[in-house]
Amino acid sequence: MRDMGLSTVNISFPKSLLRSIDEVAREEIRSRSELLREAMRLYIERKRRLNRTFAFWRGEAKASGLKPSDVGKAIARVRALKKNR
Repeated sequence: MRDMGLSTVNISFPKSLLRSIDEVAREEIRSRSELLREAMRLYIERKRRLNRTFAFWRGEAKASGLKPSDVGKAIARVRALKKNR
C-alpha cells in the first residue's frame, strides 16, 4: 500500500488522544493510518456538506430579503415559544 500515491506526514497528538486513536484502530482491526485517513475523509465530506448547506440557506435568505437581525429575532421567538410550553 506504500506506493499508491500516498504521502507520509508527521502529526503531533496529545498522548491521551493517541491512546484513543490506537484503541479504536484495534477495535476496528485497522491500522492507525487507515483510521486517520478515514477520519479525515469523513471530516472533509462533512465540512463540504455544511458549507453547501450554509451557502444554500444564505442564498434563500438573500432571495427572501432577510437580514441577520431578522434571523436573530426569529430564533428569539422560537426560543420564547419553547420556553412557554
